[in-house]
Amino acid sequence: MKKVLIICYYWPPAGGPGVQRWLKFVKYLRDFSIEPVVYVPQNPHYPIVDKSLEQEIPEGITIIKRPIKEPYGLAGLFSKKDTDTISSGIISDEKRQSFIQKILLFIRGNLFVPDARKFWVRPSVRFLEDYLKENPVDAIITTGPPQSLHLIGLSLKARLNTKWIADFRDPWTTIHYHNKLRLLESSSKKHKKMEQEVLDGADHILVTSPGTQNEFEALTQTPISCITNGFDIDLDFQVEVDDSFSLAHIGSLLAERNPQFLWEVLQEMKAEIDGFSANLKLKFAGKVSTSVLESIKAHGLEENVELLGYVTHDEAIQLQRKSQILLLIESNAKDVKAIIPGKVFEYLAARRPIVGIGPQNANFFSIIATTQSGKCFDYSQKSMLKSHFLHEYNRFLASDLAVKSTGIDQYSRKNLTEKLAQLISKVTASNV
Repeated sequence: MKKVLIICYYWPPAGGPGVQRWLKFVKYLRDFSIEPVVYVPQNPHYPIVDKSLEQEIPEGITIIKRPIKEPYGLAGLFSKKDTDTISSGIISDEKRQSFIQKILLFIRGNLFVPDARKFWVRPSVRFLEDYLKENPVDAIITTGPPQSLHLIGLSLKARLNTKWIADFRDPWTTIHYHNKLRLLESSSKKHKKMEQEVLDGADHILVTSPGTQNEFEALTQTPISCITNGFDIDLDFQVEVDDSFSLAHIGSLLAERNPQFLWEVLQEMKAEIDGFSANLKLKFAGKVSTSVLESIKAHGLEENVELLGYVTHDEAIQLQRKSQILLLIESNAKDVKAIIPGKVFEYLAARRPIVGIGPQNANFFSIIATTQSGKCFDYSQKSMLKSHFLHEYNRFLASDLAVKSTGIDQYSRKNLTEKLAQLISKVTASNV
């Protein structure tokens, strides 16, 4: 059995999407003759906590924890709300940023390169170098964001010459919030330099979307593989669907993801269709920005909104199964085309119709189309979106609103872990 050291920041009790990928890989790696050892911070700053995820950690897994020094505790003395928001990557447009936010962003962007977890790099390298000499592994895997964790892998690779796989759950310098960090030119160059060193130094690069793979292939000769995120849900699990025409969005709905044309469509349908307003329910689970709520109110939809706040992962799964339609909303920006939100795959498993909104030819459009799980629209397709909602509403009235998805098993976490195990075996083959 091969052994791998997995270095990650987000680990239970962390909540949100960042923890899911490697928690699920660790859950199934032993099924494919890979023994995982997990290295995580002992005292991390998690803006979202979901203790229910601790139940999914396999028994007997070696988990190493070492202290981390993070600046968010000090920054929280100025504004805990702004600090939690920034640390989770939720950054307002410049016009909506408070004076405190601007200061925190400048500090975050220029004093903490590549990110605020940089102070964990050196002590981790020192500790892990000694640990790995006594407890050798076949490969090291780092996963980011935070991208500073890849610098741990870079240093260990140089010191121990152990095989190293760098996993990018999101891009580095092209991630959607990177250009909002108020970077000085010198800081921007540092990011680029570090990104290039990681891409060139790893034995293999792992990404979550074809778009990110294409982006990195233009930058490096290092082999790159794409293993998407997925779902870990019983496909036969059923719940009773809502009586209302419920449209649910699970996850943060940020200011830049404000689909004005969607609110316009629903406003028009309320005015044109008798009974539609009484049936319509907009359910939001997660943080919803003030500007989005203002837009909803301006379009006369406030009475149709149900704000659920943050829900546990189990509650999110229930909500997905109960809702008539699942909303998948991304901003109208080129830098999110390569992003495949993790909720896409749990939406697939829910087997409820998906309505996707995003930039033209976004990577997740093809997944929804090929699995026949719904329809996607870019921001220029208001009339098509309205026609689709009219069609879906008529199906709802006829109690016939459903999908017959196909080919979604490929996105199960266990099947994806099998692909990862094959990749690990391939990368480490030269170690034998």
